[in-house]
Amino acid sequence: MPMPLVMVFVAVLSLPICAFAQQPPAQLPVIEFNVEVLGNALGDFTAKMDAYAALRRSLEKGLPALTVTDRPVEIRQAEQLLAQRIREARAGVGRGDIFTEDIRRGFKQLLRPVTNAATCEVIRDDNPGEFAYAVNSDYPKNKPFSSVPAAMLAVLPRLPEDVWYRFLDRDLILHDSRANVILDRIDDAVRCDK
Repeated sequence: MPMPLVMVFVAVLSLPICAFAQQPPAQLPVIEFNVEVLGNALGDFTAKMDAYAALRRSLEKGLPALTVTDRPVEIRQAEQLLAQRIREARAGVGRGDIFTEDIRRGFKQLLRPVTNAATCEVIRDDNPGEFAYAVNSDYPKNKPFSSVPAAMLAVLPRLPEDVWYRFLDRDLILHDSRANVILDRIDDAVRCDK
């Protein structure tokens, strides 16, 4: 093959490659996603709850054992004695001791994807609404306990025995039902329209 013919052949072959290289790339679909890094927040929460459970176990030593009884006054007395010991041991503890800023942020991230109309309806059922209370105070006996939807319980860390998540309006609290003490809270943990 003479040289000019080879050059023409090479030039013809390179045309589609050059033309392809000069075309703008096809529009790729935009994929959006959120990366939610909880870091050590959930580990810190679990460590704090384990420490609280150990504290409560140590404070129960020497108290009358809870037994099945038809005398509610005995149950109330045992509850009050334990609550008094917990308050003394946690003197000076306030909001944010368990639910630190990072833990509050992490919980809100966990709850956001499972908060919908159905879960909000469950939260509103028997919800006592907001009321004045302090950390380490009693949960009022005249107020109902809200239900926490199963979808939310599935994403939240497990709690020690007799410690429960409860909603007061949109605030999430930790409630020790054995001592009837409110341990901490997250303001506006969920976004549910009224």
